[in-house]
Amino acid sequence: MGNNYDIILIGLVAVFLILRLRSVLGKRTGNERPPARDPLAPPPPPAPRVGDAPAGTSARPDNVVPLPTANAPPPRPSSAVTGPGGIRATVMPTAAAAVAAIRAADPSFDPMGFTTGARAAFTAIVEAFAKDDVATLRPLLDGPTFTSFEAAIRTRRERGEKAETTLIGFEASDIAAAELQGTVASVTVRFVSEQINVVRNADGQIADGNPNEVQKVVDLWTFRRDTKSSDPNWLLTKTESEG
Repeated sequence: MGNNYDIILIGLVAVFLILRLRSVLGKRTGNERPPARDPLAPPPPPAPRVGDAPAGTSARPDNVVPLPTANAPPPRPSSAVTGPGGIRATVMPTAAAAVAAIRAADPSFDPMGFTTGARAAFTAIVEAFAKDDVATLRPLLDGPTFTSFEAAIRTRRERGEKAETTLIGFEASDIAAAELQGTVASVTVRFVSEQINVVRNADGQIADGNPNEVQKVVDLWTFRRDTKSSDPNWLLTKTESEG
């Protein structure tokens, strides 16, 4: 029986100690450290910031842009861009349907990339024509157009005249018209540029133009390419001035 009393006594002492520990450890003094966060648990939501809308409201600061949802329609690509130097490049409404047809025939056709290449071709052709550089002109023009340019250069040489053209820059290079006949695509670009043009006679005197006057020149140039050809280059097929 003595052993039983000892066990009961030890049990009572253990219960007493547990109750004492709980009475001490269970109290909060205000100086306790917060419990460590479980590293696998998701982080708590951020605290509201100054200017945030209260919970349950739809108001938001003006500088917050809502992100598109999964069901929102994709944004429509713009048909106009502004390139380096503020150069406008657009697909005019009159050309939109034909441009779409060209893109369907040749998915690599990019209207805005095309206008960039067209400006480069315009610059090269204008400068080569002024310098009587037929070697540069030949691969950029189709047969009839090259013949026309070559004849004009020949006439100028026969008169002893010399052309001086300074291309200041572009204001616009808009796709004004387009056409797809079979696999052959034609695109007309309306160039608005600033130039200084002077023609001097055999004596070096100014026969036409003013070296101190910058003119706004509007040209309509048509380029052509077979969409099934492995040659990516477009050839100039027609030129005319507007106005």
